[in-house]
Amino acid sequence: MTELLPPGVPDAPGARTGHAPVAIDGSTRLFAVLGDPVAQVRAPALLNPLFAGLGLNAVLFPVRVPAGRLADVVHGLHGIANLDGLLVTVPHKFAAGRLAARRSRAAELIGGVNALRRGPDGAWEGDNFDGAGFVRGLRRAGYDPTGWRAALAGAGGAGAAIAVALLDAGVAHLSVWDPDPGRLDALTGRLARHWPGRVTGAAEPLLTGADLAVNATPLGLRPGDPLPFRPAALPPGALVADVVMTPADTALLRVAAGVGLRTHRGSHMLEAQLELYQDFFGLHPTPRTRRG
Repeated sequence: MTELLPPGVPDAPGARTGHAPVAIDGSTRLFAVLGDPVAQVRAPALLNPLFAGLGLNAVLFPVRVPAGRLADVVHGLHGIANLDGLLVTVPHKFAAGRLAARRSRAAELIGGVNALRRGPDGAWEGDNFDGAGFVRGLRRAGYDPTGWRAALAGAGGAGAAIAVALLDAGVAHLSVWDPDPGRLDALTGRLARHWPGRVTGAAEPLLTGADLAVNATPLGLRPGDPLPFRPAALPPGALVADVVMTPADTALLRVAAGVGLRTHRGSHMLEAQLELYQDFFGLHPTPRTRRG
């Protein structure tokens, strides 16, 4: 199953179970990942081997949804009886949150979702695992952000999720900057109500004294994108993390490594979300898989 993983992507749980890929037939359960663009999404390369490893007849496929068409697409997909859930990526997380009939506490704080499932009544239930996956990925790599000072670039869907998770994880202070003042103020206002005195909104990156600096913007997806911040402005020993997953070593991470800083790839965040997706969508091994 590892041949389904693109070069540079670590094996997903279930990828080396020895199970053959599922043959799509009339019993296949469907999941879709919605975004624009979708060429960069890694979720199918991780979730489809997971389905096979669990012995599930299911497939996750990417769907490119232009801005302004999300509601049409989500309502249309809701009518597909064998479609069990949706993953949501750039730029649709906030809009998808408004389409959910029910949202988790994290999704309410973030303002957007990255996963939708059918509830008992058939209505969409939304949650957001970007932040929880990011923090879990940090800890698995040996970094505990408790007590750290963190600087975050981006107040969009991924940035809002990471902000909530870092504050929940106990960072001492979080500074956030974004080129959209309205989006920045909306996020920092929500955060400050729950974590007073621990959040600062800024027009420019506040990197002095930061233990962690995170790029939660799309900058780095396209060749020639400017850096979201200057790694050289960070103190020695700081950790630079990027949520961009393609390329694995973004320009930001290469520059950060070049000035002697520690780096953390975007793939860690997605890989750490796999168990969260399993629980959310109720993905359990089939009896045949459990018997081995």
